[in-house]
Amino acid sequence: MSGPRIAAMATPTYRVTNERLDLDDLECYRRELTAYCYRMLGSAFEAEDAVQEMMLRAVRAGHTFEGRSTPRAWLYRVASNVCLDLLRSRSRRACPVGLGPPSPPVHASLGAVLPEQTWITPAADARVLSKEGDPAEIAAARETIRLAFVTALQCLPARQRAVLILCQVLRFEAAEVAEILGGTAAAVNSTLYRARATLAALPADQRPAEVSGDHAELLSRYLDAFERYDIAAFVSLLHEDAVQSMPPYAMWLQGAADIGAWMAGAGSGCRGSRLLRTRANGCPAFGQYRVDPHGGYSPFALHVLEISGRRVSRIHTFLDVGRIFALFELPPRL
Repeated sequence: MSGPRIAAMATPTYRVTNERLDLDDLECYRRELTAYCYRMLGSAFEAEDAVQEMMLRAVRAGHTFEGRSTPRAWLYRVASNVCLDLLRSRSRRACPVGLGPPSPPVHASLGAVLPEQTWITPAADARVLSKEGDPAEIAAARETIRLAFVTALQCLPARQRAVLILCQVLRFEAAEVAEILGGTAAAVNSTLYRARATLAALPADQRPAEVSGDHAELLSRYLDAFERYDIAAFVSLLHEDAVQSMPPYAMWLQGAADIGAWMAGAGSGCRGSRLLRTRANGCPAFGQYRVDPHGGYSPFALHVLEISGRRVSRIHTFLDVGRIFALFELPPRL
């Protein structure tokens, strides 16, 4: 599987003052480095922390930059070291679909809350995707930030993951990647070959798939059907084999009928909710607020939608919203 690729972003001016980097000069790299760390780590929260640590390391080690590589490549070297350090002691993150069979919708229990580090977490588009540049490159960048692509990356050993992202997504040459990660260009090419073979061997439902672009009318109907809690209208917007997952729970549902049955039964507490639009992982998303018995609406879930063939194919419903809503700059209450 060759996968999508994006070109290097325009390189801004880079300055070293008194043999030290100015942190303000590095801010222009924050978004693309956050996207890189997110693909590596599978967590928007860890990616934000990793980039902050990378910035501090870069400032402290600025005097070691000798100009043998581009400033951008040198920064990716620092970011790669931070991510590889973190991944040495971490289990791979996953989505519920990869952990077991779908659950029956009738009388199904969400089960126990699993730790945050179990799951791929959503990333806000505003923090990982550029709003400027060539439209084709921006579209390609969206493809490499999809939840399915990030989840598939987690199946790779850390070094293979880094090589695949640097070569295939960010278009660094093999010699540059060898400089970033250490080693030789031949070793980089060999690692890239193994990484691609591993992804190609994944089951079909765990491999990245093309996701359709925005569909304004469909999204309006989704919002309307959910807020009215019209189950029939909602189900009509889904593919027959649509999937809904609900991290931090392992339970997931497959099929529009089962999703509708869950909503009418165990999920009926969502009746009366309000939705606010946002974007996550290159896809349309909604922040869901449930009725608060004390008045108003409280944050409950983030819906990340994948759309194909004018219908919703996947609904990733993230229920652990304590930090997620803040990351997406959604209001803490309606």
